[in-house]
Amino acid sequence: MRVYVPLTLPGLAEAYRTGVLGDGPLLAYAVTPALREWYLSDDIEELEYAALSRAALASLRLLAADAGAPRRRVVIAVDVPDGAASTDPDRGLDPAALGEVRVAGAVRLAEAAAVHVDAADAEADVTAAADALPAADGGDDDAQFTVDGAEDHELLWYATQEIPHLIR
Repeated sequence: MRVYVPLTLPGLAEAYRTGVLGDGPLLAYAVTPALREWYLSDDIEELEYAALSRAALASLRLLAADAGAPRRRVVIAVDVPDGAASTDPDRGLDPAALGEVRVAGAVRLAEAAAVHVDAADAEADVTAAADALPAADGGDDDAQFTVDGAEDHELLWYATQEIPHLIR
């Protein structure tokens, strides 16, 4: 099963240093039944993009909580055994939890398939989006527009061998 793990650049640097994304349970996003139902598509690539987008929003939340992190969203695509990821049945239909899974046990960085990171030119919009998150969560439509503006930037794809260049 492919899961998308939200991180920050400092989180990516730590994973590179230690060789693990986390000891588990680890928050990630995947193509879940609820995400399929919400997205209304049978195209696996579209569904995986939706899961990646949910992870990018979670990365934005991590940035909002870490003022010192460079303002670039980071998502790691990892293949884990099917039984390693599970959904919370109590949050299955919660719109905030669409695609959310918990991965049990340690996830090694060596299992990563790819890294997705914002380009440097996205930093201003990502900064504004991270700053606007609390107001957007409170229902402010203008703040939500700012948060949605970060999604105008596609995350760039990097091979795992390129991680040392990303964390400099």
